[in-house]
Amino acid sequence: MKYEEIKLIKQTEKSTVLLVREKAGTQLYVQKKLTGTSPVYQMLQNHPHPCLPKLYEVIVSDDSTTVIEEYIEAQSLISRDLSEKQFLNVTRQLCSVLEFLHGNGIIHRDIKPSNILMTEDGHVYLIDFDAARSPKTDKEQDTKLLGTKGFAPPEQYGFSQTDERTDIYALGATLECFLENKHWGTRYKNIIHKCMNLNPDKRYQSVQQVRRAFFHTGRNVLCGIAALCLLALTGFFAMWLPDLNSQIQTNSEDSGNATTLTVLPAPGNPHWDGETGITVWDNVPESGVVDELQFYLRLYKRDTDTPPKPDDNDWYFEDLIRVGGAHCREKEIIDWSVSQELKANGIYYFTVSAVGDGIQYTDSPYTVSDAFVYTGDSAPPLPTPTGLEWKIYDVDDYQLYYATWDNLDDYDDNDRFNVTFYDKDGNYVMNNTWTKSHILDKGYGGILIRETFLSHDPGSAYRFTVQVYSSRPNEYKESPMPDPVPEEYFSPWLYTD
Repeated sequence: MKYEEIKLIKQTEKSTVLLVREKAGTQLYVQKKLTGTSPVYQMLQNHPHPCLPKLYEVIVSDDSTTVIEEYIEAQSLISRDLSEKQFLNVTRQLCSVLEFLHGNGIIHRDIKPSNILMTEDGHVYLIDFDAARSPKTDKEQDTKLLGTKGFAPPEQYGFSQTDERTDIYALGATLECFLENKHWGTRYKNIIHKCMNLNPDKRYQSVQQVRRAFFHTGRNVLCGIAALCLLALTGFFAMWLPDLNSQIQTNSEDSGNATTLTVLPAPGNPHWDGETGITVWDNVPESGVVDELQFYLRLYKRDTDTPPKPDDNDWYFEDLIRVGGAHCREKEIIDWSVSQELKANGIYYFTVSAVGDGIQYTDSPYTVSDAFVYTGDSAPPLPTPTGLEWKIYDVDDYQLYYATWDNLDDYDDNDRFNVTFYDKDGNYVMNNTWTKSHILDKGYGGILIRETFLSHDPGSAYRFTVQVYSSRPNEYKESPMPDPVPEEYFSPWLYTD
């Protein structure tokens, strides 16, 4: 295929990047001419990922590599001011693509904001694999010292060989750029600092660990749960887990001290609950920790009725599902609404995996659902909750705090309300998601926030927002929730001092 040059994008001593167009055509492409052979591009051509540009041609000769890749209408993150929601979206997608790359033996070695593109709808692309390589176990250090100052770790300057942890350092340095002057950034600092430890052995050892560090503290995480886990751990094992000695197998090939964790059974019968946008699967009572079940859920969009395979990497959304409560392990099925994540008409599938505790159990395989045909791309949104108000009830010797609104009757019984609580400094405290039916069953007309999450120190104050997730996504979308959230979407302040 022949191309004509439109403009020069970038030129260095070792590469020339052009915007080109197929002769007699209108389609735009990016053409890269690189000095030397770059086998990484050949591998990527045969292993696509949603967060990587498509590679249409890769021509490798003795002393050069020519690449024709997808032209993406997007801006780099070098000067983007991200909201917390956008930051987590970027983090999730970068973790996804890095897990994919590392799983295929590729280290990017030049992760930085200018090599990350984000489209208007929030889709992220990682670009520029000119410095990428595969780890070489027989080398003590890299033979070519490449990288960008401020984002490259010490080993990239010849102190040792680069590996997956090199990208973890650069990922941390990149994410740190977006936290400057952000009040919500403090809760991610410890994760980023661990990513950027100068000693590779003290960083996270895999991107999966990074992802879990971020998103185990995401939706429906209640502050203080770590302390509760520690207090309840001994009793939990006594009640729920079989004898550890009979389940953990000793691996005698190495030091004799390693153990093999039991693989959890895969969740059975994953399916959509009609056209509600609610996912359903059989419970795995051994999953999670203490009094909290945990599952990974991935969403796939298809243009045909061909379902994904359990380990396909082209999912576009992943979430850690946490289901708590004293009786959660007695549940027969788990259900979770994802209607708010259905963004364009098409055929949707989900896969689900039970999450192990890392002590006795490891994660289960993924299982694949049936198909859901989404046609609600142009559906109207549900109404916004109005008349937000705190209601406080005295019960025995303590108080119950409920977030309420005055138009509950406007919604279906299975619509879900996501209430998010913030303190006086704008920091996230917790969130809870209840259906209208659950709200009515509780009898107080709102969603509970436990007093244990409210400080009574002088000056303490809290407020909340409410967004409604539709149980009829082909008829209604979720209610509006602008980002950043304007003042009119918040409740009045609750002062607890």
